[in-house]
Amino acid sequence: MAVRQSLSTSEIQLSYLEWNQGKEPVLLLHGLADHALVWSILGDDLADEFHVVAPDMRGHGESSKPEKDYSFESAIADLEALMDHLGWQSAHILGHSWTGKLAAIWARKNPQRFRSMILVDPIFIWKFPSLVKLTFPILYQVLPFLKGMGPFATYEAAVAQAKLLNQYQGWTPLQQQIFQESLMQKADGTWLSKFTVAARDGIFDEVMLEPGFVSAIDLPTLFIQPEKGVNRFDWQLQPYKTFLKNLQICQVPGNHWAFLVEPEKFNQTVRTFLTKLCHDTKRT
Repeated sequence: MAVRQSLSTSEIQLSYLEWNQGKEPVLLLHGLADHALVWSILGDDLADEFHVVAPDMRGHGESSKPEKDYSFESAIADLEALMDHLGWQSAHILGHSWTGKLAAIWARKNPQRFRSMILVDPIFIWKFPSLVKLTFPILYQVLPFLKGMGPFATYEAAVAQAKLLNQYQGWTPLQQQIFQESLMQKADGTWLSKFTVAARDGIFDEVMLEPGFVSAIDLPTLFIQPEKGVNRFDWQLQPYKTFLKNLQICQVPGNHWAFLVEPEKFNQTVRTFLTKLCHDTKRT
């Protein structure tokens, strides 16, 4: 079982879940508008062999929500402070969606922090023209997962919307808990996401306007490609094949949130990759 922990620095307070049974360090990073609890099934699965930590990224969950500064640089500084706090010089680092791009940028800038990298259906790996920013308000309206932000007049209205979202297909007890813990009730009785508008806007700026790849990265890397995810075509995979020099690509069932809707195969894929790496490292 995970334990909820907290790290306070001069810049931010980071809340995180920790499975502290195994020794090999694994850092799990959630995507936009999610929080650490989405990794519950994977964390439980890995805990016998690995020391697993899943933070709420700044602007999400129980972590601090500054009004500005959602740069990749600040997010990486948060995570390196967390690793230092844990006594980790390096870790196996998994990023989903937005944090898949964050992981690629981090690996380019500070590869010594990585034992390996796992990218789960990452998004927007290229830099986009500044004019694209004009379309952000439209994206905020049409991207389905952002419709869970609210505000909602009642909790029941929030649940009705959640049941339409891909990450909650099946509406399992865990999915219900994840959604419930993503919300807060305001003084006027309405409900809205703990993920803030400032975080949404700041992260979108960074994701769309900073390139993920500018040079080759030579780290053991696993790209997890859900069958119904956002990366379905070879042209989308090509930049990863070009810049990641030690790359494996594995398909798994499910959608962009395969770890929630089809967790068995997803967990097996992650465990196989990590176990083989650790075994090969011990042999050498």
